[in-house]
Amino acid sequence: MAAPVTVYRTQWCPYCLAAERLLSKRGIAYTEVFLDRDAAKMAELKEKFDWRSVPMIMIGDKFVGGYNDLRALDQSGELQNLVAAQ
Repeated sequence: MAAPVTVYRTQWCPYCLAAERLLSKRGIAYTEVFLDRDAAKMAELKEKFDWRSVPMIMIGDKFVGGYNDLRALDQSGELQNLVAAQ
């Protein structure tokens, strides 16, 4: 069973869209959580992950970072391993 992937994002973020395209291209299912109208949730996640931008990407219970981090995991082959290992 694959680990759940969650993409915390905003509606018009180009990096959020790029992350979702990458996940879709790899056949990895994900859940989107839009933060546009939930400033409290955005602030909570920024504090929790010590991360200041979107997307904020979780694989299982592990915060992996944003789009550039996701792309680096994909290029190294670790993305599939993380999704499968959870």
